[in-house]
Amino acid sequence: MRKAALSFLLLLALLPAGARRQPRYPFVRTDLNYLQMPGGSAPEFDHFCRKLDTLLLTGGGDVRILHLGGSHVQGGTLTDRLRRRFLSLRYGIAGGRGLVFPYSAAHTNTPVSYNSSYTGNWESVNCLKPGDEALGLTGMAVTARDSSARVIIDLAPRERQLLQQRYSFNRVDVLGSGTMEPVLLLNGRDTLRGVGTAGIRHFDLPYYTDWIQLAFTGKGSFSLRGLYLDKPGGGFSLSEAGVNGASTGSWLKCSLWEQELHRVMPDMVIFSIGINDIQGADFDVRRFKANYRELIRRVRRVNPRCAILFSGINDSWRRREKNPHTEDAEAAFRDLAREFHSVFWDWFAVMGGAGSMAQWESAGLSQADKIHFTPNGYRLVGDLLFEAIMETCYRR
Repeated sequence: MRKAALSFLLLLALLPAGARRQPRYPFVRTDLNYLQMPGGSAPEFDHFCRKLDTLLLTGGGDVRILHLGGSHVQGGTLTDRLRRRFLSLRYGIAGGRGLVFPYSAAHTNTPVSYNSSYTGNWESVNCLKPGDEALGLTGMAVTARDSSARVIIDLAPRERQLLQQRYSFNRVDVLGSGTMEPVLLLNGRDTLRGVGTAGIRHFDLPYYTDWIQLAFTGKGSFSLRGLYLDKPGGGFSLSEAGVNGASTGSWLKCSLWEQELHRVMPDMVIFSIGINDIQGADFDVRRFKANYRELIRRVRRVNPRCAILFSGINDSWRRREKNPHTEDAEAAFRDLAREFHSVFWDWFAVMGGAGSMAQWESAGLSQADKIHFTPNGYRLVGDLLFEAIMETCYRR
């Protein structure tokens, strides 16, 4: 009975819904679209699959994923596609929306799945060139020095023409610190004060909402590192943390990253970091692997049973030529997956290997810079990664 139920769920997972149907392309290697286990086993990934199994069969339990990367992740389309595909597996399994950030106050792009806006003056830093402010899970911080400053997070999707899960929440954690006190303005006028220790201020709202306004009282300043939006009970949640241009070394500059990871407590971290590491002429594969080892150690100190999924990196061009470091980085991912008994999705091979980015561009799936993808391209990548995860979970 259980096997039949799983087979039915897998069928639903791998049959794209009509509104989200993606055409297949001859240059995409669907025969290579699976998760590799160079170490022969991946016990933490098996644990993740069992938790997902329970959630899909019973509707109970809690499954959390964190997707970490650079512009591929900050743009949000790839991660949002993954999120939608997981949520389509069973009605009512949506957990909290998870980690969000007021990207507009940092004068950069907000992920496509929500909106952010601000008033007042804000100063921003990120993990590429951090300032005096300590950085955490989002890799960014915005600092207000005037109590008139506001930020608004609105979970209404920006891609309004697409069917999308609508999230609501009644719990908010504000990640940040400073002499001003963060408060929430309810209905635009009533002030709600939070509780908590330095670094995280917790708020319990008297109702569910999909919109929140953060304000401040007092004098001085406040550096905001992000917000975590949640609700009671379990369910599936997928948080993204992306910073345009971020490399492995960039994320290691976030001194509060491990501390704030406790708030998410992921069952799996998808590492999509690497495309920025290989853009320079001084790419050092030993340093690349050492940086990843430290990132994984930080994850495992928070949750020793957290699954690690290396997504690999896409084919790309540098200075109008095919990037010579891509295959070295892919070999490093296999070595790391073997060392940590983790899983590796060979994005480079699945998309068609060396030179395939030109074919993706001709098909309207990648941008002219031959590094980034179009929205349709990111959605296709999200579909392929989702299908590889589901294939590996339920056809082993």
